[in-house]
Amino acid sequence: MNSLLPAQSGLLPYWLLLTAGASVLSTAASYSSENLGRHTYQGPASARQVTALSSRMFGTWTLLSSVTSSLAAYNIGSKEVYAIAFSTYAVAMVHLASEWLVYKTMTMRRGLFPPFAVASITTIWMAVQRGYYTAR
Repeated sequence: MNSLLPAQSGLLPYWLLLTAGASVLSTAASYSSENLGRHTYQGPASARQVTALSSRMFGTWTLLSSVTSSLAAYNIGSKEVYAIAFSTYAVAMVHLASEWLVYKTMTMRRGLFPPFAVASITTIWMAVQRGYYTAR
């Protein structure tokens, strides 16, 4: 079982693996119906914008993020892999913030709070810990 877990010390690799797993579940939910999209995008401007297509696109984006998080969990010492994973969380954070504050398709309810919190916490955590994990 230990071979399935990241070898690098620290909690960040395990966190990245945990968020990757949650992203796979989110992807499955996004492909099966629009309910997750409707739950996440609850803002006043979102009623007509959440469709089966937008849900599947969100699921695909989420799956890609899951792949990069998984790669980073197992290769966290690689500056390049670290940068790519960091970028996916930063892009997610900016996307969620812009949908909330600019486009008004989200509100800070339970649909937005969990993914925004994960993206924000992980972006900050990875920015602060970059030198620790990528020092060669």
